[in-house]
Amino acid sequence: MPNNIHTFTDMMGREVSIPYPPQRIISLVPSQTELLYDLGLNEEVVGITKFCIHPNKWFRTKQRVGGTKNANIALIKSLSPDLIIANKEENTKEDIEELAKHFPVWISDIKSLDDSLIMIKEVGKIVAKPQQALTLADEIFHGFTNLKKSDTPRSVAYFIWRNPWMCAGGDTFINNMITAMGWKNVLADKDRYPQIDLNELKDLQVDLVLLSSEPYPFKEAHINEIKSVLGDVESILVDGEYFSWYGSRLKGAVSYLAGLVAVYK
Repeated sequence: MPNNIHTFTDMMGREVSIPYPPQRIISLVPSQTELLYDLGLNEEVVGITKFCIHPNKWFRTKQRVGGTKNANIALIKSLSPDLIIANKEENTKEDIEELAKHFPVWISDIKSLDDSLIMIKEVGKIVAKPQQALTLADEIFHGFTNLKKSDTPRSVAYFIWRNPWMCAGGDTFINNMITAMGWKNVLADKDRYPQIDLNELKDLQVDLVLLSSEPYPFKEAHINEIKSVLGDVESILVDGEYFSWYGSRLKGAVSYLAGLVAVYK
């Protein structure tokens, strides 16, 4: 049982006082839910979102508290959490402000690999798993340090949505992953997730289009749609989890990204 209160500073600069160690945790962020599992937690996690699909056994058995953008506030309150883990981008300001009136809410803000490593170590401290988190962060850091970058940088556009078409801009974690591969995001000068007309890509001299598996589930048919506008520009389907999940899934991201670099030279 928690025996005292510890105060932590989250990635928004907020001081959050938490019963330590927390025993009733709700995670509103899929990648951070998986992180909690890989740090060795189980019974302590009492609620997750409907998008927290990893690990599968938690997805099947844990209480789901709505989505990342539409948390079930009443249900969360009924679970009496002593810690809620959230994220600036993935959750809504309104939900977080309401929950913070009643419970400790620790918020991450992730735009780079460095941010993710900080988050992993901080979450480890908060849930009383500091050594496990440090080991994990070191493994991820060394993996990306040794990732062989592309000798010939590809100019890529990374699509996250259709109708309207939307891509990852420069100030995103996805962009950081593209850069880690030695590739160039042709929309790096844009903020967040800009809408784009496919014809614009012709002028940007993109030579490889990446169609993510999430949040929009791109399929083979969409490759033909891109081809009808961009002609011979190569388009491929990619696993969005390895480009956008900034928790423990980064362990597997190293080999996945290295594989793409090796194939699409």
